[in-house]
Amino acid sequence: MGQRRPDGFHSIETVFFPIGWSDLLEALPHPNALTLRCTGLCACAEQEKNLCARAFRLLQRDFGLPGADIFLHKQIPVGAGLGGGSGNAAFTLRMLSELFRLALSPAQLAAYAAQLGSDCAFFVYNTPMLATGRGEVLQPVALSLSGYELLVVKPALSVSTAEAYASIAPHPAPRAALSAVVSQPVACWKHTLINDFEEGIFAKYPLLKDIKAELYGAGACYAAMSGSGSALFGIFSAIPSGLAEAFSREGCATFRQSFTPAG
Repeated sequence: MGQRRPDGFHSIETVFFPIGWSDLLEALPHPNALTLRCTGLCACAEQEKNLCARAFRLLQRDFGLPGADIFLHKQIPVGAGLGGGSGNAAFTLRMLSELFRLALSPAQLAAYAAQLGSDCAFFVYNTPMLATGRGEVLQPVALSLSGYELLVVKPALSVSTAEAYASIAPHPAPRAALSAVVSQPVACWKHTLINDFEEGIFAKYPLLKDIKAELYGAGACYAAMSGSGSALFGIFSAIPSGLAEAFSREGCATFRQSFTPAG
């Protein structure tokens, strides 16, 4: 985690990796107004503050869009470091470009997305990316979890981005390039791939540290907190039977995904 930049953001170095935990998003044309309806895990913020609405307004400003009906059903927990809101913004841009036949290129969509949030541009491409700058400078990275299984665990507590950044002391990036670290076998990550947010957040929320320890205790090849939020993930050769259910009984939301071996 680097020093604070003149624009108020921190310089970061991280890897974004897409998983299948998703919200449901629909957009239909409307002759003269924007309407936004939300269901699911949480109510929408005031319409004009919602990232989906802000994405619409960006394109309306430049292309004179008439209006749209947007429906969002939230399934991704908030305050989890899973990029749910950022993904909603990016996919709104992608859908509106198609709906109104704007024919925007991925690079153009990413430029709009970067105006909405530091990690929004990633979701335009939705493929493994090394992110630098404030998170908007993206470079494809060779990262495959083929043959592994992923378990994401989100306890009831949430961590805001502001809270996470307030808990860390910026320091120079490690000597080894992150792209080189993630190109190593997953089993090598435990002592070299570190989430800088964990130290401060674990001190404040010991439950998160305990969940990480449980994932390792259950045989995870690698476990960590996801980004700046309160979700943790474990990468397994095979998730033990009953592990996800045990976390669910403790009040945690869980998501699991298997990555089919190549070939």
